[in-house]
Amino acid sequence: MNIRATLAEQIRPRYLMCNPQHFAVTYTINPWMDPTAWAQSGAALHAIAGQQWDGLHRALIRHGASVEVLEPAPGLPDLVFTANAAVVLDGKALLARFRHPERQIEEPVFATGFRALAERGLIDEVIELPRGIALEGAGDCLWDRTRGLFWMGCGFRSDERAAQSVQSVFGVPCVPLKLNEASYYHLDTAMCALPCGGVIYYPGAFTPPALDVIHAHVVPADRIALSPEDAARFAANSVVVERNIVLSSCSAALRRTLEERGYHVIETPLDAFQRSGGSACCLTLRLDHRARAAQQAQRRAG
Repeated sequence: MNIRATLAEQIRPRYLMCNPQHFAVTYTINPWMDPTAWAQSGAALHAIAGQQWDGLHRALIRHGASVEVLEPAPGLPDLVFTANAAVVLDGKALLARFRHPERQIEEPVFATGFRALAERGLIDEVIELPRGIALEGAGDCLWDRTRGLFWMGCGFRSDERAAQSVQSVFGVPCVPLKLNEASYYHLDTAMCALPCGGVIYYPGAFTPPALDVIHAHVVPADRIALSPEDAARFAANSVVVERNIVLSSCSAALRRTLEERGYHVIETPLDAFQRSGGSACCLTLRLDHRARAAQQAQRRAG
């Protein structure tokens, strides 16, 4: 056995994805979704979606990630957005409860997938939310390892009271942020916490009190405010693999800002998925975040 190779594999960031075999826009639950427009060229768009998903998958692996793939299921076009499956930290997976009936039927599929991951030793514990509480996984619950907390979006898809469940399960703070723009219905469409402590966010997506909360936690030097144009490109919906930021597209100005912070920006087009209101982050779920590592880093910094 190559012990060095085995250790390297263990520390590679690990993500969950789902092949877009059944992806389509067949209903409307956010402003980006237009089933009629999709139907007019559905076959071509489906083929493009497959190519773009493959491009994201290759980009993640090429830049050091390991990817687990969930089996797709017919009749579940949005199962591809695995970010919504659960909130995962320290080996615990808190399964999502969806707001809309169109996505509630995904819940047993994701539950089965996580129990399979647990059988393989990739997840330690699978936990269900109390009934009557909506929380759409990591789409609305972003881990900020620098601050050792979850940012939680609420107002459209997730309930503010879900923050109490998150804190109880994971033993870390969970900071609710009220969203006020329907096009940015999940937090991951409007915010991304970077490993360096920077926070990408689109101010227009948040209520004034929520912006006050962000500003109270994030010093001005670490605030990376998106323009409306970059927000509409889903630039906040990025996957960060150490110093690599994988996204669909961004402006030259945002690229410069990120490069000045030491990041390598990788653009891989995902516009087919943006027709359903998702992009790079929505298509992935990080399985190996650790709060203990963040707490140790905070102690060293202090």
